[in-house]
Amino acid sequence: MTTAAVHEEQVDHDEHAEHPTSMGISNTKLAMWVFLSTDCLFFGTLISVYFLYRAKPPGPYAFDLYDIPFTSLSSFILLMSSLTMVLALSAIKRGDVRLMRIWLVATALLGSTFLGGQIYEFTAFIREGLTMKSSVSASSFYILTGFHGVHVAIGILMLVSLVYLSMRGRVTSKNAESVEVIGLYWHFVDIVWIVLFVVVYLLPHPEVAL
Repeated sequence: MTTAAVHEEQVDHDEHAEHPTSMGISNTKLAMWVFLSTDCLFFGTLISVYFLYRAKPPGPYAFDLYDIPFTSLSSFILLMSSLTMVLALSAIKRGDVRLMRIWLVATALLGSTFLGGQIYEFTAFIREGLTMKSSVSASSFYILTGFHGVHVAIGILMLVSLVYLSMRGRVTSKNAESVEVIGLYWHFVDIVWIVLFVVVYLLPHPEVAL
């Protein structure tokens, strides 16, 4: 190999390599952590608003309509998607692109199933007369859980994009960090849902304010 060819190969490698920051992680991973930290503030604010207005009249109230067994099943499905995401990352680190695709598709399908369950729940609540315009209590519930649903939908699009890029040879063991970064986002979405499931669905219902 000539000196020029070696230099060209080195330049190409440098263009695609992730340079670590002073914190020892790549810029991409750092950016994701910053984004997730900011997102925590948004969710914290929405949870606070929900607690403040969840029992404010008039009704009906979301906590009177919950189907806990159904929501528990949906939650379990979403949590299982974290496992398949871990398996996808493990596969690509071993260089098994085909298995990575299988686990990414499985993760996307599990996320889509959860999202379908949330849409079904919203539809059932609307049939019972609980709409965004019913009250500030209803609005706070829909905005909080719907905001999380949007995050799930975005995550599904990211997973599908990874599968597409892998089919074009752009996701390999050498740049497995792209899968890891999307995995960070997906695990964050799952963890947030655990918090929401506990505080919204499982905590004792408050007395309705007069």
